Amino acid sequence: MGVRAIQVCLLVLILVGLPLAGVLLAGQPVVRYLEFPPVTRYVEQAPFSWIAFAGLFLFVASIVLPFVAMVLGAPRSARVYLMRDGSFPWWGWLGAGIVLVAWGLAWTRFPWLAALQPFTFTPIWIGYIVVVNALTFSRTGRCLMIDRVGYFLALFPLSAVFWWFFEYLNRFVQNWYYVGVSEFSHVEYFVHATLPFSTVLPAVLSTVEYLESIPRLDDAFRELVVVDVPHPMAIGWPVFILSSLGLLGLGIWPQYLFPLVWISPVLVITSLQAVMGEETIFSRLRDGDWRPIWIPALAGLICGFFWEMWNSHSLAHWEYAIPHVHRFQIFEMPLLGYAGYLPFGLECVVVAGLLAGGRLGRAGSH
Repeated sequence: MGVRAIQVCLLVLILVGLPLAGVLLAGQPVVRYLEFPPVTRYVEQAPFSWIAFAGLFLFVASIVLPFVAMVLGAPRSARVYLMRDGSFPWWGWLGAGIVLVAWGLAWTRFPWLAALQPFTFTPIWIGYIVVVNALTFSRTGRCLMIDRVGYFLALFPLSAVFWWFFEYLNRFVQNWYYVGVSEFSHVEYFVHATLPFSTVLPAVLSTVEYLESIPRLDDAFRELVVVDVPHPMAIGWPVFILSSLGLLGLGIWPQYLFPLVWISPVLVITSLQAVMGEETIFSRLRDGDWRPIWIPALAGLICGFFWEMWNSHSLAHWEYAIPHVHRFQIFEMPLLGYAGYLPFGLECVVVAGLLAGGRLGRAGSH
């Protein structure tokens, strides 16, 4: 078995096994965490706390605001990308049309569309993916969808598996749940869920590539604080142990460790890469290059905004139950919940890098 296969198997074992082990340690019945479809709500969420909200808000703001200031303060770049002919490609307009039609159908309740209503979310995101690739193509003359066709298509099945893992992790914290799916059979639920799940990675990776083509973002994050770790393996082991313990803790203290659903997986993967002597998404910080961190994080946040917006009035949709900080909702998502999309963007790039044979860093690079 190759190194990559061992890495993936170990990752799957950790993500699946450790939260279940936590449930066993907490003395909870394991069977309810394996329910399919997962419609039973058995985690009682803690009420809103101003102390917890303020603490988490200040923590997120202290990380994000300095980088926002860097982008706003970055001088306008003199670099100009050569465009094919300066026009938006025809297939980009086709994608925009798909978005508009599917969006309209998703937010209406036509009786003749009842059988297809739960499927409208997927074409919206297909259209989004096409539009973002067209924006990149019109700016640079190349894009993920056109220049790396095999890799682009492989992202769809990988994306479905990837998001099913997050659905599994959510069972231990139950921060989101689906409305309008209780009547689905096992097969119906799997099909209805897997189709939109398959668009997650293509959407985020396409957005990353587009953001990489914006000179101002490129310049803002290219030369920042140098973070040089002389011995990555020495750091990798403690991070691996702590992030694994975090996954274990999801089954024991879901009310307090729920943010680790978004943080632990990326730390587990990158720490494994570090102890194996491989490049990670953090490696380029030694040169002061923060683009592999903040551009995927921004892409995750942008996609998160559209996920929440298009979800808000769809027939089959998700809602949230987040302990301590469930307040100030934008669409269905509480304000601080959007912070989870920042590490999620990193996770998307890291997992897509595994598909590309471990080539991490700027996901849209050719």
